[in-house]
Formats: sequence, C-alpha cells, structure tokens
Amino acid sequence: MLLQFQLHNKNVFSCTYFCYHQIETDISYLLTCTIYISTFMRIITYNVNGIRSATRKGFIDWLATDPADVICLQEVKAHKGDIDIKKIEALGYETYWFLAQKKGYSGVAILTKIKPDNVVYGSNIEQSDFEGRVIRADFGDISVISVYFPSGTSGEVRQAYKYIWLDEFIEFLNELRKTRDKLVVCGDYNIAHKEIDIHNPVSNKKTTGFLPEERAWFDKFLENGFIDGFRHLNKEPHQYSWWNVLRPTTRAENKGWRIDYINVTENLKHRIVSVKICPEVKHSDHCPVYLELQ
Repeated sequence: MLLQFQLHNKNVFSCTYFCYHQIETDISYLLTCTIYISTFMRIITYNVNGIRSATRKGFIDWLATDPADVICLQEVKAHKGDIDIKKIEALGYETYWFLAQKKGYSGVAILTKIKPDNVVYGSNIEQSDFEGRVIRADFGDISVISVYFPSGTSGEVRQAYKYIWLDEFIEFLNELRKTRDKLVVCGDYNIAHKEIDIHNPVSNKKTTGFLPEERAWFDKFLENGFIDGFRHLNKEPHQYSWWNVLRPTTRAENKGWRIDYINVTENLKHRIVSVKICPEVKHSDHCPVYLELQ
C-alpha cells in the first residue's frame, strides 16, 4: 500500500492510494480522491479613492500578487472603460461595477476570481443608487456586498443625508436577510466605531465619522446580528485603514482611523479564520482590509 499527496493550490490537494491485492493474478487498484481544505474565500475591501489614480500608483501590479479571491472596491470614481480592464481580467478577475450618475464621484465595484451565481446592482433606494453606493455578488448561499457609506464632511446637508442613508441601509439589509441570510458587508463605512478605532478620540468627538449618533448607529447595526470581522480576531489598538492626506505625516506616524470594515452576519462568525489590515499597500489614503472565511 502506498499513499501519495499532491498540493494543487491553496485550497485543494489530491490523495492517490495504491492498493495491491492478490486475486489469482496481481491486480493493482488505483484510487484518487480530491479533498477540499481550509480556505473557502479570501476577501478584501479597499477604498481606492479613484481607480485611475490607484492604477498609476501600482494597483494592477498589486492585484498580480493574488491578494484575495474577492476584492470589494469603493470610490472607484470612473467607468470600467476608463482603465485597461483587460489587464485586470488577464489576472483571472471578473469585474462588476456600479457607478454614480455624477461623473468622477463615488462608485463601487467587485473584482472576483470566483464566478458569482448572481450580481445585483444597487439597493433599490433611489438616492443611494443615484450615487452608486451598493453592489452585491452571490456565491452559493453567501452574499458579498461592496458598499460606500456617505460622508458628512461637506456640511450639515450631507450629514443629515448620512443619517437617513444609515437607517435606509439597515432596512435594506433586514429585507435582504429574509432571502439571503449569510451576508458579508464590505466597505468604507465612514464611521470609526470605538475609541480604539481612532488615533485621537477626545479631540474628534465632534467630528463627522466619530459623532455619538454615528457610533450609536454602529452599535445598533452590530446588535442587529452582525459581527465586526476584524475585531472578532484582533483586539489590538493602533489598527487603522485611513489617514488624513491633508496632514502628510499622519500615515507615517500611524495617526489614523479604522473606517473600513468587513462585517459578517453572526451565522458566519465561526468561519472567520484570518483578518488583517494592510497599511503597506499605498495606492490610496485608505488601505486594504482582509478577511478569510473557512
């Protein structure tokens, strides 16, 4: 009897079993089986702050390193035809884009090496869809959403809209969960949830993105059956995904905010096996956030 194992990729290996048995004459039996192990899906969320700008800074070269199976992008700010999409497709990614009606503004996308069963563009909420904020891809019984939350930095009008959008988004998720109950909600939430998620919580208590009302919404969101994927495994401080580019030294000094999340429904919590934030990747004022599901 002889066992031979061969690793084919990160997720699959085959076991070949040779069995020798005497039945009148020597007969060799060969059994080959394929065994699926460990990783089901590697996911990244990344606000690229303009896909054309990110591409000029080496974004496609980074994709060539195989950072994830599914990459959710926010603030792409461009149409699919505005970049050399064939270079991305040549790396094995299918690409799906949902853009704002206003040119050069907002927009989300999903790049995936795993073919989705279904892709849904938008949330069927008029203003949100006008701004290109939500796209969903279904993989079996799991749905991955790329979402770009509104920012309130431009003033009171947009801050007021942000609160409206937040409530509408929870309603959207609640309705979706009636038919798709395993969700991975990736994106730039434009909210630092806890004091641990921001460099200077005291001086930012009246700053949009860290307002009490926004943080209370995040509490409600998690109480509604979601898990902060990163914090599920990593409780360490100084873990940030965005730095203010108006202050050039903040990234080098790591004075940032954690506003980019991969949050999952509670029924996927046990399948989270790895998380990380990647500040060394520098195509944007944000950096990628990674989560791996078993």
